[in-house]
Amino acid sequence: MGRLSIEERYIRKRKRECIRTSMFYYLLRIFPIHKDKIVFTTFEGDGGYCCNPRYIAEELLKRNEEFEIIWLVNNMERQFPSGIKKVKNNFLNRAYHLSTAKVWIDNSRKAYGTVKRKKQLYIQTWHAALEFKPVGKFRGKLFPRIAYMVSEYDSRLIDYVTSNSDWCTRLYPEMLLYSGDIIKTGSPRCDIFINKRNDTYKSVRERYGVPQDIKIALFAPTFRGGSQKGNRQVFIEEPTIDFKQMVDALGRKFGGTWYVFLRLHPQLAAQLDKYPLKNKVANMIDVSQADDMNELAAASDILITDYSSSAFDVINMYMPVFIYADDLNQYTEERGKLMWDMYSLPFSVAVNNDELIENIEAFEEEEYRNKIDDFSQEHGVLEDGHASERIVEWIEKYLYNKKAIKSMVRNS
Repeated sequence: MGRLSIEERYIRKRKRECIRTSMFYYLLRIFPIHKDKIVFTTFEGDGGYCCNPRYIAEELLKRNEEFEIIWLVNNMERQFPSGIKKVKNNFLNRAYHLSTAKVWIDNSRKAYGTVKRKKQLYIQTWHAALEFKPVGKFRGKLFPRIAYMVSEYDSRLIDYVTSNSDWCTRLYPEMLLYSGDIIKTGSPRCDIFINKRNDTYKSVRERYGVPQDIKIALFAPTFRGGSQKGNRQVFIEEPTIDFKQMVDALGRKFGGTWYVFLRLHPQLAAQLDKYPLKNKVANMIDVSQADDMNELAAASDILITDYSSSAFDVINMYMPVFIYADDLNQYTEERGKLMWDMYSLPFSVAVNNDELIENIEAFEEEEYRNKIDDFSQEHGVLEDGHASERIVEWIEKYLYNKKAIKSMVRNS
């Protein structure tokens, strides 16, 4: 018998850990389920008060129900509103609170080995609805075995996945390795664009101490890391975008004074003191450590990104989006074929600085809005500012009338 590969040894190790984890969850069944307890997690604990779970929690708090809201978080310095109890996301805390909660709400995968009890509800809101990056089976041979195992395990726990479009509802089974109920609710994180944009536009400027009349270009490239087959790594990568040239072009096209909000991966941003950007410009503010991307987006005037699903979010405000993808070939080689033909979408695509400037100068608002309307209609996009309400009503019906939620599933 030949020696086991590194990958196979790692998988066997993870399977042993899974068994030990599951056994501990079963032991915790000596504790009762708290009927009003809801546990939130974002990005495996790395996220703070952000993404879809944030806006579901806000709706719960607004209703003044007697819910016990727990938020599992890795960094205890993260800030949460009153009414939410943050808990360190270590193994013992996570296992106890998940074992005793009535409802789980998450936007990414649960730890391998997590066990759910029969009388618990697990709602998966996923952290990207319409998206560029290939996920799950769409990664083909680039989908690591351990990622497949963890995804499949978590999907068996899920009771309902939320969707914002017919496109997601159709593709989520292959993307998430999920065969259960998918409910088209809209994306809670997009509610802010419709309900609170004006207030957020003002409050974010106050937070960062910038004038109210300035315009903001949010630069938010996606995370760059190593292969997902091994340990995750963060590389220092100097953006090749020419910020000065870009800001000058925005001023010529749209008028006004422009600031750049720099939204890098938090781990990468934390190393900027050691490896400062060489092409940094005046009026650039690092907002990478802010918890919630969509709050920043609601305060911005344009978005520049590469493969981030935020592009599909912000078009619900008809915000101009300019794609800057200078490493498209390399990215698809490492990650897999993108879920969309970028050139078929409402936003423009540039692979170098000259093309980006040309796209900014050629932007036509009416044509852009028409493209967005056609895209949304074609793919059955639902973003009307009521997604959080729908999900909270759904939770309340589950807690107090299980028959009602089954009816909601059938009618969605």
